[in-house]
Amino acid sequence: MVHFLVRSSLAGLLLLGFGSAASAEETVVVNMDQAKVMHISAPAATVIIGNPSIADATIQDRQTLVITGRGYGTTNFIVLDEKGEAIADAQVRVEAPDRDVVTIFRHNAAGRSTYSCGDICQPMINVGDDPGSYGIVLDQTKSRNSNAATRGGVQ
Repeated sequence: MVHFLVRSSLAGLLLLGFGSAASAEETVVVNMDQAKVMHISAPAATVIIGNPSIADATIQDRQTLVITGRGYGTTNFIVLDEKGEAIADAQVRVEAPDRDVVTIFRHNAAGRSTYSCGDICQPMINVGDDPGSYGIVLDQTKSRNSNAATRGGVQ
């Protein structure tokens, strides 16, 4: 299920499909490594992201945008039509997931480790974690993804 966490004035614009340009004071909140779908009423020609290391935006079709959280922080995005007119101009803030995540801080060892928890907790890659545990999880994830890709998704 995709939903927006937005300030109330932007929520109205989203429901109307960005009938007019949104103010730069509006904020769309997206979690790191997650995407949100935005439907706009006018066809988009260009999406500009202030800092692409924080968020990414792609035009799925002329009236559907996908905003993806890439790094923690706040940046802006501007959507232009074919004439170069602003359809939307808003802030996007990328935050950590607010549920199903456990962070362990260690006093006697370096840094912290982060886990994604459902029925059981599994280590996850999280910016700011201890470089040792981050590197191990990153290497294992790359290896797993490489195996899945070379075997056609069969492990």
